[in-house]
Amino acid sequence: MNTIKPGKITLSASERETLAWLKAHSSTADGHCVEVAASAVGNVAIRDSKDPNGPILVYKPSEFRAFLEGARNGEFDGLVR
Repeated sequence: MNTIKPGKITLSASERETLAWLKAHSSTADGHCVEVAASAVGNVAIRDSKDPNGPILVYKPSEFRAFLEGARNGEFDGLVR
């Protein structure tokens, strides 16, 4: 049984096909990194470039904006060495 949590955003197959993925210019030489795309309704989709047919996480613009602000402010710098 497939259970969807309240508030979880999902994409239909047709929505997945319309996403135009962006990859950071500083991604690794082998191209493995995180990719992001804006959905037709304005949400932000994120996937692993190594697995383009795999899971896609979808966030509201305000959630993604909060993440970007935290990244710009160095809040996640301790996660990588």
